[in-house]
Amino acid sequence: MPAAVVFDLDGVLIDSEQLWARARHELVLEAGGTWNDDATRVMQGMSSVEWSRYLHDELRVGLAPAAISSAVVERMEKLYRARLPLLPGAGEAVASLAARWPLGLASSANREIIDLVLELGGLGRFFRTTVSSEEVARGKPAADVYLEAARRLGVPPTQCAAVEDSSSGLRAAAAAGMRVIALPNRAFPPDADALRAAAVVIDSLDDLRPALVAGLSWPD
Repeated sequence: MPAAVVFDLDGVLIDSEQLWARARHELVLEAGGTWNDDATRVMQGMSSVEWSRYLHDELRVGLAPAAISSAVVERMEKLYRARLPLLPGAGEAVASLAARWPLGLASSANREIIDLVLELGGLGRFFRTTVSSEEVARGKPAADVYLEAARRLGVPPTQCAAVEDSSSGLRAAAAAGMRVIALPNRAFPPDADALRAAAVVIDSLDDLRPALVAGLSWPD
């Protein structure tokens, strides 16, 4: 049996990848940078430190990386306050799993965004701990953010299930040694090799219930 469940945020609980792409794209153009079609996929899983540096170095945004991060966060906060894109079934899935196991959240989003989403979505009370990848050394696909979530939960990573949607996220959770539940992002589908790291693939959050998690293969 698992000892804890760790969720990703973007693409798992909120339909936000396109909003992040929009906010970054607009900033790049307004700042006189050069956007490229691969930018969104390249930045998936990066921490705020990493993607703000990418915008500065690769997309030629003429602002300091810290200023880039702050400007994008401000745009995202406005979008979320106007309408939080909570995915169907998110509340039910989180509540049902929280009734059985302690929950963690391991997200590439900035700390301010994580806290705002959980507040607006009414989900904060269900999570024992939340970790932003800006709080660890490396963003996804490195395992750091998942390892830190497990550490804060006081649970070995191999006794955790992780719920992920993207290539970098699936690879990060698998690298941490967690049993991975894949909910493939429809707008940015994960690579086939990343998807093979999952113990199970689900179509929607309606499938994410305690029986599914408990039924995965777990070490004795």
